[in-house]
Amino acid sequence: MSTETLERARTSAPGKPRATGRPRGTSRLTSKATVNAVLLFGVLYTMLPMAFVVLASLKSPAGLISGDVFSLHDLGPTSNFSGLVHTDGGIFFRWYLNSILYAGVGAIVTGLVCVAAGYAFDKYSFRGKERLYALVLLGVLVPGTATTLPLYLLANKAHLDNTIWAVLIPSFVSPFGVFLARVFSQSYVPNEILEAARIDGAGDLGVFRSIALPLLGPGFATIALFQFSAIWNGFYLPYVMLNNQKLYPVSLGLYIWSSQISTDDPTMLGQVMTGSALTIIPIIVLFICLQRYWRSGLTAGALK
Repeated sequence: MSTETLERARTSAPGKPRATGRPRGTSRLTSKATVNAVLLFGVLYTMLPMAFVVLASLKSPAGLISGDVFSLHDLGPTSNFSGLVHTDGGIFFRWYLNSILYAGVGAIVTGLVCVAAGYAFDKYSFRGKERLYALVLLGVLVPGTATTLPLYLLANKAHLDNTIWAVLIPSFVSPFGVFLARVFSQSYVPNEILEAARIDGAGDLGVFRSIALPLLGPGFATIALFQFSAIWNGFYLPYVMLNNQKLYPVSLGLYIWSSQISTDDPTMLGQVMTGSALTIIPIIVLFICLQRYWRSGLTAGALK
């Protein structure tokens, strides 16, 4: 064996790191700093609109018109909130309660329906199962705005338009929620436990209610949270379905108010910004209260 071959084998032998021109920790520190910088930029990019809305809600109408939102001058939160209370007899809070009703009931019912459907698609075998599931997944690709007009025609035929049911019933269906529920069922509900329960004499409904549903708690919380956020921020469906202002959700009511803003009377602008800031509160509270469930739920596929 030649001297050149021996030298090459010695330098490439395991356990002897090759020399580099920089310390070993430099690359690791650089990559860590880069990741932290990107995360910090993402946090600032996400929080900036929220900070703008909160500060704008504290500004007087004159301060908002001036455009200097991020300064601490011309603060007038009391007048803005007072406007919300007295404008149109305090109808803003009626809209707020309507949104809680639509989003709360819709999220709970949708979570139960999706969990039951996902469990059935995962644990049962029936004719046309995969084709039906593919049809459900196809619904994920259809935007909600494309189905609003057909839904209105159906509601009109059933004499449900301009009622709370015209907004509630369409929100009970979520193809994406069914997809998530099937993933959760595959990850959280072992087949062995279900078989043991059936051997003990439990029926299908009893097995689902007493065993599968508690195990699918993280999936239910995740689906309900996503659906609550979607319904709370929804605008186009109630815009088409409702004519009675007393049935409006807060998103549609604030849109009507924003269309009435004029430079001659900027007081409505402060009320709209204050109302927009108040609409953030339920989403933040839910995310904080349910974070233990949806964080574990989002990792269900990775743990399988």
